[in-house]
Amino acid sequence: MATSAARIGAPRDVRRRGFRMIAQEVSMHLGTFAVAVGGAAVFATMTVASSWAVRRITDDVIVPRFEDGSVASGTVAATLVLIVGIGIVKSAGVVVRRVWAGKTQLQVAATLRDQVADQLQAQRYRWYQARATGDLVARAGVDVDAAVEVLAPVPYSTGTILMIVISSVWLVLTDVLLGALALLLFPVLIGLNVVYQRRVNAPATEAQDRLGEVSTVVHESFDGVLVVKALGAEEQEAIRLSSKAAELRDAKIRVARLRATFEAVLDGVPALANVLLVVVGAHRVASGEASLGDITSFVYLFTLLVWPLRIIGFVLGDMPHSLAGWDRAQEILRMPRPPTPIVRPPRSADGVTRARDLHFAYDAAHPVLDGVSLTAAPGTTLAVVGPTGAGKTTLLLLLAGLLEPDAGTIEVVDEPCLVFQEPFLFADSIRGNIDVDGTASLGAVERAMDLAQVTAFLGEMPAGADTVVGERGVTLSGGQRQRVALARALVRRPRLLLLDDATSSLDPTTEARILTGLGDALSGITTIVVATRPATIALADEVLYLDNGRAVAQGLHAQLYGSVPGYRHLVEAYERDRSEL
Repeated sequence: MATSAARIGAPRDVRRRGFRMIAQEVSMHLGTFAVAVGGAAVFATMTVASSWAVRRITDDVIVPRFEDGSVASGTVAATLVLIVGIGIVKSAGVVVRRVWAGKTQLQVAATLRDQVADQLQAQRYRWYQARATGDLVARAGVDVDAAVEVLAPVPYSTGTILMIVISSVWLVLTDVLLGALALLLFPVLIGLNVVYQRRVNAPATEAQDRLGEVSTVVHESFDGVLVVKALGAEEQEAIRLSSKAAELRDAKIRVARLRATFEAVLDGVPALANVLLVVVGAHRVASGEASLGDITSFVYLFTLLVWPLRIIGFVLGDMPHSLAGWDRAQEILRMPRPPTPIVRPPRSADGVTRARDLHFAYDAAHPVLDGVSLTAAPGTTLAVVGPTGAGKTTLLLLLAGLLEPDAGTIEVVDEPCLVFQEPFLFADSIRGNIDVDGTASLGAVERAMDLAQVTAFLGEMPAGADTVVGERGVTLSGGQRQRVALARALVRRPRLLLLDDATSSLDPTTEARILTGLGDALSGITTIVVATRPATIALADEVLYLDNGRAVAQGLHAQLYGSVPGYRHLVEAYERDRSEL
């Protein structure tokens, strides 16, 4: 893996790619950004105008008052109107710039986050298996936030550039010598910004990478909190998180030190320049070559320009950080996008679910399925039985369309519903976890809860079906979670139900009621269930026996038990395990 600095590139390349990034982000909401830039232009123009107003009030009001003892009331009134008018217009420009700059940043963040989320959701199941969930969360979260962080000061920066151009012309026209002295400072300040940006590239990018690593560790720790506590591994997880957090802290401190040094220098240079302007200006006033108002307006304008020039520095300084987030988000967006997230197997013409000569491997050296075939007639239950690693779950994922076979064909009776052994529940109510999209009728939800035996434990819940179950259904038992997940599939009234050992946490009586009830209540439903218990196998019409990725036999349980030694030994092992419980 390339280092952070190598990935971001040389400083000149950073600026070039950074400006291109800003252009791409701005193009997402160009109208909003244009309004912000318009407000910045008004602010810039009025800032220079305010310096001119200071010159007027100094030469027309303050100096005459000291020299002559009085000033015409009309002059005072006109000067006040000028100052107030400039202040009102300038304030309006500030409000417009800030509001629309903020809107631009938030709108671009929302658009970019939606793009990343859409890209993530479009990927297929196999794609996720090779990636850390915490890192993907970071890409759509903190990386997007970092990518748009540079946008907020951009309208201000465009106004600053306009302000520099107008100021330069006004300063030189007012006094060539003082104007030249003032203008000499601009390249110095810009040079400081460039040096800072070069120095901050690597630590800013490293900090963004470390932030992604911290997000991954935190997500894994919280996601597996029960495992961590069960193993007593809290201290190890704390050490792991502390190590990653320390790396993030060190990277952030390096960035903070560079920024603090840069800001101190940027504060000191203008202060020294103002001293120089006052000294030279005093001689110019004494010789009659400049008025007191000229000097006052010069110092005033130069003081006003310091902060806007620092904004340009912030844009350049934030650019590596934002570019790091942008690159990480773009890595997701540049990945090949499948035509559809799930390629469903074609429909069967005669209603029989079939698989013919299926081959599949997660990597070429280790095939998982090797020529597996099966048939399941409409309205029947097929139990898939086999030792651990035989390919049972992979077979169901292929039938569901979550994986595509490397070779072979699949035909299904209808769009399948798959229920996993480890069900995922949302931090919602039981009813909300069953009717996820909110389109099912109340009667359909209640019927699904009855079939999945959810109704049997609702009386134990404080709010019945409206009880919020917590993240991943943490307040429910394993069997209760499986029943809710089964009800979520049944509410869709599937004609093909795939159960990946989805009743393994249920007692045999409850499991029998569910599987028998499905056959009685949902006529014509085809069920393919991964079975690891004799009671489940006994409820099936036929059994498919897998071993080492191959379909050894399919038929009645009694036939396989008598003719296939491996199947008989496996079932006997299941029975011994049950008798020892």
